[in-house]
Amino acid sequence: MLTVVSRASEDSNRRMLRARDAMDRSYAEPLDVPTLARVACVSDAHFIRTFRATFGETPHRYLQRRRVERAMWLLRSTEETVTDICMAVGFSSLGTFSRVFTEIVGEPPSVYRRRGPLAPVPSCFGMRWLRPSTDSAVSEKPGDERRP
Repeated sequence: MLTVVSRASEDSNRRMLRARDAMDRSYAEPLDVPTLARVACVSDAHFIRTFRATFGETPHRYLQRRRVERAMWLLRSTEETVTDICMAVGFSSLGTFSRVFTEIVGEPPSVYRRRGPLAPVPSCFGMRWLRPSTDSAVSEKPGDERRP
């Protein structure tokens, strides 16, 4: 079955990819919806709706997950403190970093670090193995925890 993608849909996808690429490149910098919407050449509200429809998560959550992915690598491959890593990946609060890290990974940064250094494997394998799921490790409802 041949799927035909409209020119408007293709253009919208290209705009969202442009914004996501900007987030991947500049994840450690302060990024907000108005800035990203300008990159995608759309309004703020349209950007949030379209980004979520295209990638399955809000721009804010994508940026948080991207920052946590980088922090995961830094925690297991450097001797930097958790606070230094928190700031290096773009969080401005250690408390927020720890909460978001725990929501995404399922354990606090200090516990994750205790797993020890990463195995010497090609980076593409390591990135795939370490990539957190887009689903939170912890349910949104208190007392209803899911474990991976």
